[in-house]
Order: sequence, then structure tokens, then C-alpha cells
Amino acid sequence: MSRDGDLKLFTGNANPELAQEIADHIGVSLGDCVVHRFMDGEVQIKLGESVRGSNVFVVQPTSAPVNEHLMELLIMLDALKRASAKSINVVIPYYGYARQDRKARARDPITAKLVANLLEKAGADRVICMDLHAGQIQGFFDIPLDHLVGLPILSNYFLSKGIEDPVVVSPDMGGVTRARALAERLGAPLAIIDKRRPEPNVAEVMNIIGEINGKTAILIDDMIDTAGTITLGSRALLERGAKAVYACCIHPVLSGNGVERLEQSEIREVIVTNTIALPPHKRIDKIKVLSVAELIAEAILRVHTHRSISQLFD
Repeated sequence: MSRDGDLKLFTGNANPELAQEIADHIGVSLGDCVVHRFMDGEVQIKLGESVRGSNVFVVQPTSAPVNEHLMELLIMLDALKRASAKSINVVIPYYGYARQDRKARARDPITAKLVANLLEKAGADRVICMDLHAGQIQGFFDIPLDHLVGLPILSNYFLSKGIEDPVVVSPDMGGVTRARALAERLGAPLAIIDKRRPEPNVAEVMNIIGEINGKTAILIDDMIDTAGTITLGSRALLERGAKAVYACCIHPVLSGNGVERLEQSEIREVIVTNTIALPPHKRIDKIKVLSVAELIAEAILRVHTHRSISQLFD
């Protein structure tokens, strides 16, 4: 460990199981911290140990309920700053509000930037994120940000399955870079779903760019939310000759009836990671959860000992 401060690891209520797994990989105990609620719902943070002079890492994805988890995180950062932590490093496996990263229409807010401002003001010295929805969010921070990618975890899983005749499919034009990276790792061709809406309130017309007939399609996205895009895409792939469809993502948001859509779809398996904690009712047999704990633990150790993060992905 670095000699310029002890490493301490804390967690909020968003994903304590992931935080514990990270702590186990690092070989430390989770810090003593309790999150209370006043009767009116206000958050109260109680640190049960000294953090003076320590390099502190806080694991807290800002997943649903995003406002609750975000406020927990901000208040914890304030408590750590006032308790004289040497450095406060925020580990956000899933960065909420990331989809509002630009002004798409007049008078739109840019909430991804607002959250960055809040984290810095609350006391964050560094942020560690995984697979941001938009890469430019890294530039919203005026403090160091380490951007981890979960693609190697997904690709290793598919390589271990030994899928015959795979083709990696991007569900839209915006995800081509991600899909191409997975295709290169798997040594597979690339296909793209081109979605068009000919007029308002008319069902989407879908075209497939690339050869998918007789192949096993692997749909990849950064997140699956309501699962509408993924299930619609899988149906189009099967109708056009794909012999099977797998789907994968880093962040299983799975809001609304997303789980039911996946359950009822013809997708053979949905591979996700544990950046977001899945409650029992969302852990259907079709969903396979891979852990990002070892990757995040190694990143934390490298930050603590002043070593390169990028070498993790070389």
C-alpha cells in the first residue's frame, strides 16, 4: 500500500454487495458508516471511524432510486471532507443522469454536467466510473476521472462459450464503436440495426446493415433500460435469418416492464454486470450477471499506489 495515507473503503446503500466484493479483493474491511433517515426522509450519515489523513474510496452507483442514492453520496462526501480525509475518491460504477449530456432541444438541462458539479462541490477529489453513456462526460469534471470499460469482461464470457458463427450487432448507429470493439475481440463480423420512424405514431421500420443470416447474433449496448430497443432488435434479427440472439450490456437498469419484455422475448441469454444491484424479482433465469468487482478493486489499488489505470486494458 502507499505510505502517504491508509486506504479506506466505504459504501452507501446503492450496491453494498458489490462494495463488499471489492473490499474482499483488495483485502480491507468496509468502513464503518451508517446511513440514517429522519422521519421526513432527510439523509443522515454517521461515520463510525476516523478518516483523518486517509485515502478514502466511496462505492456508490447512482442507480434507482437515483435521487436517494445521489443525495446519500453527496452527504457522505461532505462528511468525509469535514472529517479531514486526505483524498476522497468516488467510485460510481453506474453514473445516473448520464443520458442528459447535451441540449437536444431548446431549454433542456444538462444534468450530467450538473451532477459533476455537485460531486466536486461536495468534496470529490477523483472519480472512477464505468462505461459512461457518453464519453464527453469525462470533460464535465475539473478533477481527475478514470474511465473503466467492461467490454473485456463481456468478451471473455462469450469467448468461453465458444459460440459458432457469431456476429456482433449494434442496436443503433450510436453504438457502433462499442459493437466494433467487441467484434474485434471476438474475431466476429459487425452488423448494425438502422431504425427509422417514417412518421409520428407509426411502428419503426428496421433495416439490418451486414450479414446475419444463419449466424448467432450478439446485441450489445451500454445499458438496457425498458428493453424495448433490445427486444425489438432481436425480433428483427430472427426474422431476417439469425439462428439465435444473445444480448449484453454493462448496466442493467431494467426499469418499467423491462424484465418482463426480456423474459417474453426470444433472446437466448442476457449478459449484464453488477454495476447496478438487481433485486431478486429481476434475477430471472435468462439473465447472467458478471462481476466487475475485481476490475474496480484493481483500479482502486492502482490509484492508491499511483500506478497506471490504462495498463489494465492494454
